[in-house]
Amino acid sequence: MSDLIFVYGTLQPGCAPAKIAPWAARLRPVGHGFVRGVLYDLGGYPGAVPDRASTSRIAGTVMELPDDAAFLARLDAYEGYDPQTPEQSEYVRVRQVVETDEGGTMECWFYRYNREMDAAWVIEGGEWRGYREP
Repeated sequence: MSDLIFVYGTLQPGCAPAKIAPWAARLRPVGHGFVRGVLYDLGGYPGAVPDRASTSRIAGTVMELPDDAAFLARLDAYEGYDPQTPEQSEYVRVRQVVETDEGGTMECWFYRYNREMDAAWVIEGGEWRGYREP
């Protein structure tokens, strides 16, 4: 099977801003699921902090990555992740177990927020899609 990524914010279908939309359109939806943890409102985009012990959920979409060696590097740049200096990156790309809506699990790539949450608001319900819409 192809590599998978769990997206919970602006990379979800129909949520991508113009600068990443052509790349996001190349992701193929596989299903919906969640990661245990907390989703934060960082202004124009969310930040997720997984926590297996959490009762809160981060909702999102499991997507299949295209077979393109440059694709993840492009997503890394968009997410502010530099594999050479992860401690300085806004997000860090990690492997994460995702619980599917069907009751199974999948291991996917996941962008974990890598900064302090000083003034960030928790997104109650853990779902970015629809959160910012009027």
